[in-house]
Amino acid sequence: MLNQKVLDEISSKINDLMAQSPVKDVEKNLRVLLAGVFARLDLVGREEFDIQQEVLKRTREQLTALEERLTALETAGEKGK
Repeated sequence: MLNQKVLDEISSKINDLMAQSPVKDVEKNLRVLLAGVFARLDLVGREEFDIQQEVLKRTREQLTALEERLTALETAGEKGK
């Protein structure tokens, strides 16, 4: 079995070769391309999404409460006729 030093040397040489190869350039260019695409999209961060989700939850709760109140008022109005 190979010792750890030999494995580390092989790994280091492979990393050096990958850094010098066209693959590294392709990866770099792809990252730049994707960053540009994402910058043009109308995306929100996770924090903003969570905030808006909480706002929506509270709005739904208020809407449900108002619907129940309206139903109660309509029922009371029909009984008063």
